[in-house]
Amino acid sequence: MPIWGTIIPIFIIVLLGWGVHRRGFLPAEFMGPANRLVFYVAIPAMIFQSIAKSTLREWFNPRVIILTLSAALLAYGASWLACRVTRMRRSLSGTFIQSAGHGNLGYFGLAVAYYYLGNAGLVHASVIAGFLMILQNVLSILALQSFSTQSAAVPDARLIGGRVLGNPVILAVLAGMLFSMSALPMPLIVERSLTILSGLALPTALLVIGASLSFQRMKAQGLIVTGATVIKLLVLPGIGWLLFQGLGVQRSEFLPALILLASPTATVSFVMAREMQGDGDLAAAAISASTLASALTYVFWLQMAAW
Repeated sequence: MPIWGTIIPIFIIVLLGWGVHRRGFLPAEFMGPANRLVFYVAIPAMIFQSIAKSTLREWFNPRVIILTLSAALLAYGASWLACRVTRMRRSLSGTFIQSAGHGNLGYFGLAVAYYYLGNAGLVHASVIAGFLMILQNVLSILALQSFSTQSAAVPDARLIGGRVLGNPVILAVLAGMLFSMSALPMPLIVERSLTILSGLALPTALLVIGASLSFQRMKAQGLIVTGATVIKLLVLPGIGWLLFQGLGVQRSEFLPALILLASPTATVSFVMAREMQGDGDLAAAAISASTLASALTYVFWLQMAAW
């Protein structure tokens, strides 16, 4: 499918979510339950079904997974270095690092992968996302704890374990992989139920993203938000692209991973920043700015991958 033919419809739905929220059709009291429905039910159902119906050869590529995780590690390191070089305030540094590295894989990355690459791309992206989510959560917690003014800098293993083991997307990836390897047939009733539920996932996720956009916060945190957005949308996928190209990975193999690396800042970054004494306003601003800017950067990276 043409690049613009994928990206424009996705952002039309995102902007529709912003518009209907402003008009009161998606009130604030609806957003919390809708977000939980998508995150804990619809997207896990979609991921489980897509992986469970595929074979091991279709969804597992250890080289791409390792290179993707390497790119994420290097990008987190770059954002950490940026905080040191610029002498950023401690109260902002942890949130800056998280915003520059923690991508919206479940809501945004998988949507682009599915609408651009189809179900096969969704399967590849879902498996990579499971591994990448684990690393993102660990590194984000480490960053927030290291720069927190109210908690110990020693990593909290229970908090990290809870974030990883309690993530429904990661659990859905693992369950789908196990079911796929078992070679058991999926009952027709279960498959059709999952298909119906999966249809709810991505459109609702995009509407929720749009409804959460905040232009006021973007203006208040201009320079720092710009820095986090540049690292998230250009530096991180750029590192990944260089690794894939340098090691001769085929386009069909690395494109799902590149789409995930190019995703905007995750909406959960706001929640984590608030929970761990970070800067919630900076996180919210980075989410909005990177989401809007990714309309252009996705076109850029998909075009780069096509050359």
